[in-house]
Amino acid sequence: MVENALRIGVIGAGRMGVTHHCIVNSHPNVNVVAVADPSVVVNKLLSKYAGVRAHKDYRTLLDKEHLDAVLVCTPPAFNHEILTAVADKGLHAFVEKPYTLSSASGAELARRFEEKGLVSQVGYINRFNDVFMKTKAFIEEGLIGRVIRFRSEMFSSTIIRDPGEDGWRATHANGGGATYEMASHAIDLIDYLMGKPDHVMGSSLSKVFSKNVEDVVSASFLYRSGLAGSLYVNWSDPSFRKPTNKLEIFGTEGKILADQHGLKIFMNAPAPAHGLNAGWNQLYITDLFNPAPFYLRGVEFTAQLYHFVDHVQRGDPRTRCTFADGAAVLDTIDGIFRDFDKNKQVVA
Repeated sequence: MVENALRIGVIGAGRMGVTHHCIVNSHPNVNVVAVADPSVVVNKLLSKYAGVRAHKDYRTLLDKEHLDAVLVCTPPAFNHEILTAVADKGLHAFVEKPYTLSSASGAELARRFEEKGLVSQVGYINRFNDVFMKTKAFIEEGLIGRVIRFRSEMFSSTIIRDPGEDGWRATHANGGGATYEMASHAIDLIDYLMGKPDHVMGSSLSKVFSKNVEDVVSASFLYRSGLAGSLYVNWSDPSFRKPTNKLEIFGTEGKILADQHGLKIFMNAPAPAHGLNAGWNQLYITDLFNPAPFYLRGVEFTAQLYHFVDHVQRGDPRTRCTFADGAAVLDTIDGIFRDFDKNKQVVA
């Protein structure tokens, strides 16, 4: 245990909870001191091998532990209640996306944390991916001129057979479905690079294997500036072994194609200040990435949690992805569901 280190508790010890526990505990100025999870087996294992105090209920953890911050890694249906209690305790919070299940709930929590001056962060890791950060810098520097159109896509083989009707992914009420689970990443990437869209239209939700939620989602986004773009997400595509984000951004002076692994840039004219020629240019992640002091699942996972710790230590609530940013994503998701329901009524 490091003296005078931040004392962090983890609420929810599933896959992401354990992942975040391992990563944040590698920080030299952090001690993970307690976890809360309803699983007796998980709690026994963490107590024995991770040396933390384990609680079956988050309320017990908040009442009995002296903490500075928490990592909330529970299904989003539980997060409003949990984060309200966390704010009432005056604790900083990192929470897994999609944060909550409505923009109203998300906005209320954002206000609560802002009013108390608490650090908040939502786990949208694309904001910490070096390729997408470089893409943002290129756009802001005007490399491809005025951006006119974009496309944000995400693919995975998460659901490639009948998943049944059990488990949290099976219902929207628990945060399941491709929109909450995956499209939220692609939408947040749009917000990060282009800003929040002003209007959602042409939304489509399609089932492939799931019975109660969508496996494919698409929509068109419009901006008052004239910018327009599209969203397409499919978590039932067996041709993708791992979740993959893809971007295409078209501007007056060129085009950018980006994914987690690299950039292809087409320039109408040379850009010597950036070392780019007219025509196609290729930048790989190895040309761009910043090494992480601890690697688990990806550099961006460590980068986001170390970013959170840094902001807690400095008392700076302006993280790269605040609860207000998370609420903005939920507002767009709400818009997709409303638009789809409206279209269904028109077709019927």
